[in-house]
Amino acid sequence: MEEESKKDHQALLNPGEENELEVFGYQTQKLRRVLFLVTSLLTCGVLPLIFYWKPQWRVWAYCIPCSLQEADTVLLRTTDEFQRYMRKKVICLYLSTLKIPISKNTEEPLVADCHSVINKAVLKPELKLRCIQVQKIRYVWNNLEKKFQKVGLLEDSNSCYDIHHTFGLGLTTEEQEIRRLVCGPNAIEVEIQPIWKLLVKQVLNPFYVLQVFTLTLWLSQGYIEYSVAIIILSVLSIGLSVYDLRQQSVKLHNLVEDHNKVQVKITVKGKGLQELESRLLVPGDVLILPGKLSLPCDAVLIDGSCVVNEGMLTGESIPVIKTPLPHAENTTAWKSHSLEDYRKHVLFCGTEVIQVKTSGQGPVRAVVLQTGYNTAKGDLVRSILYPRPLNFKLYNDAFKFIVSLAFLGIMGFFYALGVYKYHGASPQDTMAMALLLLTVAVPPVLPAALTTGIVYAQRRLKKKRIFCISPQRINMCGQINLVCFDKTGTLTEDGLDLWGTVPTVDNCFQEVHSFTSGKALPWGPLCAAMASCHSLILLDGTIQGDPLDLKMFEGTAWIIEDCNADYCELGISDSNVIIKPGPKASQTPVEAIIVLRQFPFSSSLQRMSVVAQLAGEDHFHVYVKGAPEMLARFCRPETVPRNFPKELRNYTVQGFRVIALAHKVLKMEKLSEVISLTREHVESELTFLGLLVMENRLKKETKAVLKELSEARIRTVMITGDNLQTAITVAKNSEMIPRGSQVILVEANEPEEFAPASVTWQLVENQENGPGKNETYINIGDSSVPVEEKGSCYHFAMSGKSYQVILQHFNSLLPKILVNGTIFARMSPGQKSSLVEEFQKLNYYVGMCGDGANDCGALKMAHAGISLSEQEASVASPFTSKTTNIECVPHLIREGRAALVSSFGVFKYLTMYGMIQFIGTSLLYWQLQLFGNYQYLMQDVAITLMVCLTMSATHAYPKLAPYRPSGQLLSPPLLLSVVLNACFNCIVQVCAFLLLKQQPWYCEVYRYSKCFLDSQSNFSTNVGFSRNGTGNGALLPGSVLSFESTTLWPITTINCITTAFIFSKGKPFRKPIYTNYIFSFLLASALGLTIFLQFSDFQDIYRGMEFVPTVTSWRVSVLVAALTQFCVAFFVEDAILQNRALWLLIKKECGIYSKSQYRIWQRKLAKDPTWPPTNRTDYSGDGRNGFYINQGFESSEQIPKEKLNLGGQTTEQHFWTRL
Repeated sequence: MEEESKKDHQALLNPGEENELEVFGYQTQKLRRVLFLVTSLLTCGVLPLIFYWKPQWRVWAYCIPCSLQEADTVLLRTTDEFQRYMRKKVICLYLSTLKIPISKNTEEPLVADCHSVINKAVLKPELKLRCIQVQKIRYVWNNLEKKFQKVGLLEDSNSCYDIHHTFGLGLTTEEQEIRRLVCGPNAIEVEIQPIWKLLVKQVLNPFYVLQVFTLTLWLSQGYIEYSVAIIILSVLSIGLSVYDLRQQSVKLHNLVEDHNKVQVKITVKGKGLQELESRLLVPGDVLILPGKLSLPCDAVLIDGSCVVNEGMLTGESIPVIKTPLPHAENTTAWKSHSLEDYRKHVLFCGTEVIQVKTSGQGPVRAVVLQTGYNTAKGDLVRSILYPRPLNFKLYNDAFKFIVSLAFLGIMGFFYALGVYKYHGASPQDTMAMALLLLTVAVPPVLPAALTTGIVYAQRRLKKKRIFCISPQRINMCGQINLVCFDKTGTLTEDGLDLWGTVPTVDNCFQEVHSFTSGKALPWGPLCAAMASCHSLILLDGTIQGDPLDLKMFEGTAWIIEDCNADYCELGISDSNVIIKPGPKASQTPVEAIIVLRQFPFSSSLQRMSVVAQLAGEDHFHVYVKGAPEMLARFCRPETVPRNFPKELRNYTVQGFRVIALAHKVLKMEKLSEVISLTREHVESELTFLGLLVMENRLKKETKAVLKELSEARIRTVMITGDNLQTAITVAKNSEMIPRGSQVILVEANEPEEFAPASVTWQLVENQENGPGKNETYINIGDSSVPVEEKGSCYHFAMSGKSYQVILQHFNSLLPKILVNGTIFARMSPGQKSSLVEEFQKLNYYVGMCGDGANDCGALKMAHAGISLSEQEASVASPFTSKTTNIECVPHLIREGRAALVSSFGVFKYLTMYGMIQFIGTSLLYWQLQLFGNYQYLMQDVAITLMVCLTMSATHAYPKLAPYRPSGQLLSPPLLLSVVLNACFNCIVQVCAFLLLKQQPWYCEVYRYSKCFLDSQSNFSTNVGFSRNGTGNGALLPGSVLSFESTTLWPITTINCITTAFIFSKGKPFRKPIYTNYIFSFLLASALGLTIFLQFSDFQDIYRGMEFVPTVTSWRVSVLVAALTQFCVAFFVEDAILQNRALWLLIKKECGIYSKSQYRIWQRKLAKDPTWPPTNRTDYSGDGRNGFYINQGFESSEQIPKEKLNLGGQTTEQHFWTRL
């Protein structure tokens, strides 16, 4: 019964998605609410402030748990590691407010779509539904399934048949009204936040609340100057933050505002065409696409075709052709029917329609799929409004550090209470002094210290044309130890150069036709295939499309023409492409080729095809192009040359991009029969025509960058959709795979009827006497990797198909392959994302660099995704480089490392600064004394504040070190650094404090004696209390003028300066400290000023700084003590704590090893004499090899987002370094 009650009380929102949430039901209790209001008044608003920070406490305080069915308030909790809470009110909507007749009969559906949640959400006869609004998305309560469900979209369970027949004629006016009320407007509205609201949010930040408390305390103690300085800086900081947030809000508002005002035409059932504002669109409406249009919603194309620019989504402005959803009669969900190609039918919100082509049966039409924030553009805006927090161990460690300092402050608080109570001080003075010591231990600027390096790094990256939409990831870049690269357009040039064609005749390859010879390509089926089998379009007189298609088409010297009246008379639609021989084309008996149907290129199918007709003929032709190994399967065996594998290898091993072409004649004469053909029928029983060989050159920067990353012990991996042999050759030519390294090809096969899944290991070797330099071929003999080369000198290579099989049937084998896997070819977009995730599971910090086209998923999945794009900010990734080569990768890693080291340095400095002041103040408290206001002001403003602003400005070191900076604040070197420096400081201050009392001229309470100081009353607080001590005076609580403060102040001030110098580490991650001119000048000036103040004997200076005159020898002793501490601290920091070789030796002697998963696997495999396997085959279910079938496997194309684990919280480096 309890389990049933718990089930009713909570449920999951968006199960399996990235934004998955747990939702709990609560009912508000009036009595509890009254008690809450009373308590809020009694605590002077402290309780509401705490509840503002902790919304779950507010709900628990005045609500009681109940079932979600009865709840008026819900509490939402994220299911990630952060467990963040949100509170939302349940809203009731009433359909009775609509001015249309609505049936209250429970048997009659409200909307025609039987799959719609609307029919299950509206209670009859009340015509009421309950909903919540979470991060701009509306969810309604499903009364039948007892859960909240998203509205504002068509259900994915609709089949192709449902979409065509249920929505193809449009919605009725009544259904539109119902959907508008339930789903809300089709608008992406970004409110321009009022300044007062932004101001309140900033001020109520815990950091500023702590500052208000601290400043109030300081002002009450007369520490006016520094308090005013901090107030001015805080006001400026808050003002700048509010201004920045306001500007972002305005910019985002302006970006999306036009989206809400588009005039569109729709088809209304029974009424025909209707023009309305796009914000009135609802899922299920039939949208008419007239021509150029910025799409106001997500829609699925049902009639006609169109060309769109998806640059906003991918960062790549290549036109994309969209085709209509097929008229399938089955009940399969429409997305499943099209597999990953469903995107070919979907028009995404925010993309630009640049051309439409009718099917000849009316206008181009599309059914609205998603509206408002459910759309692709809405999802982008939501990701900006609600960024996902980063799980970076650094920030968790920082929180633990602050808690530790707070604990130290609490100890100081009780110490101060004891001292002041012992001396009989008043309760007010005792509490004030105790709270003052508490605030000294935790500097208010400490939480913000981690962001200082990021600001400078982001500015430097911008100068290098690298733009960032997620600045917090810059620190994470400093931990990257593996970078995945796309090949085409990233490692190699975007454009492909035509090298030649290798035609086939009678099952034999013929002589190569070289394009460099200048001869025109001779007419034939191969020429016809190259001229027609592409997705190019004629836009404003210019041919546009994929670079590969453009190069191939240019090689034929043919041209594309618009459909003119002559062709229209022949029954040719203006949506068909007409291709004619150009003036430089070879002689041909064909006047033109008309492309009647097109099956676009698919990453999963690795091919595309067209159905065409040669002008003057009454039959039709099919032309297909695609990956050679894939296309050969669809050709009649007798047409494929026997030496096809050898010939293909001949070109791929030289790094050429090879495309196969095929053809067949259709045995039908009616155009209507062609229109109804399926892709499976078209792409079968083909005749192999030959190979198109294209040259894909390495970018000139590629080799140098890969070498730099290799020398820095950063792994590089290639993830490409290209041919495996080509990928291996490019990897070798670019030296991603170093000379002399062995390559092992991993080939896995799906289980067959009587055979289990298998994985074969084959050694790939080099031969010097092959058809080209560096020829690579697969050796299936008895070779194996020599024992002496079984370290890191071997690399695994595999295709996407093999990766999928291994993921499903050999899951335990996958980590072993990944620790030395370098080449992953023929990878689909989903497989790329999956691979990045698998690397992260091994605790790698993964960077991904691609062109942003089909790498979007992987770029977002990686810890640092870098899109090479001409746009300043691509939504495809956190980082965008306008310099379209991989030089941006080492730049980003260098800046990430510098920012990380800077953040650590500032954090350590502020910790030490707090402890230095804490120790000094604690010693003075023993005498009921304090540092003077100007003494504090010198340390706090002239030194510490300036250090925080300038320490991080040191530039990154130009050369990448072969190891990474520590990513843990709680690492032994860093903890020891803080602890030992605190100990040194404590020893010096305590010794100076005790030795001072031994001096013959010392007295506990300073009295005027033959000095130029004429009045002690200027230097003490007016406290009406005195106690006869053993010294020669009375102790006054809060006294400033004393020998103790005059002695300890130079020591603590010089310690602040020298600590900043010691912690401002230069090589190997940042340039030397002297290159940071402002910081160096600041430290030198501060040190000089401190020594001057200490040794000057000017009456005005001593009055202002509240010093007591001491003998010169004592001042020299104090200076020597401070400088000695600096020398000892510097030696310990530089020679011991920052001595990497020493720490490696200690780890080795103590048997301490990395706990990173990839390190554990490397150590295991190094001891395994059977690894790596070569020239053998293993089978799933073979217990001897420890392999098993992964029963819970899910395709990488459909991996739920809840399984995405951004792991990698380690500091260990790649390869065989022993850190």
